[in-house]
Amino acid sequence: MDAVTGLRGFARRFAAEWATPLTEGDGFPAEELDAAEARLGVRLPGALREAYRLFGRRADLTSNHDTLLAPSDLYVLDGALVFRSENQGAANWGVPLADAGLADPPAFVRADLADKSAERWEPWLDGLTRAVEEMLLSEALHASEDLCDGRDLEDDDVERLERAFTARPDLPAPWGRWFTGPDLMIRVEGDDWLSVRARTGEALDRFRDDHDGDWVNA
Repeated sequence: MDAVTGLRGFARRFAAEWATPLTEGDGFPAEELDAAEARLGVRLPGALREAYRLFGRRADLTSNHDTLLAPSDLYVLDGALVFRSENQGAANWGVPLADAGLADPPAFVRADLADKSAERWEPWLDGLTRAVEEMLLSEALHASEDLCDGRDLEDDDVERLERAFTARPDLPAPWGRWFTGPDLMIRVEGDDWLSVRARTGEALDRFRDDHDGDWVNA
């Protein structure tokens, strides 16, 4: 199975399990994607076209915190096609123009710095399909406050998560680790933050009770 086909299956399963199933109207039509290519003079990577076609209009999947740019808002910055922006403009995600015609090119991230001369495109994930999967996962952590929460990571959190939940090295997490359990997905972000998304408010309450701390939404 090729990477773009795998992305299609992942997105359909994820939407059905953690939001609402994908429907025909959730994506952008091919004409809008073609228009973006004509405007930019750049072919969109196959994985990006597939994401836009399947769920590009589903802000609940793509833009709870950061933003997947609409096809009409795609732009080029310093040799890369920018497709996603951090919610306060602190970073952008893109694909080098030299690789944009590939089905699954590497994805890069670029911090927005006060010293513009210091800005660089840095490797993010080795495939755009993985970057899209990471986007879906990350944005799910910023859904309704009734289902999501976060707090500072405490000294024994990782050890407790490793005992109680399933570590998921198969899920993309450039800055952390994922764990899953019944009705829960959890991300340890670096060495300082713990985020959780639950399918139900009851599951979230149980997790917070078992992992006490200064939760943002409690």
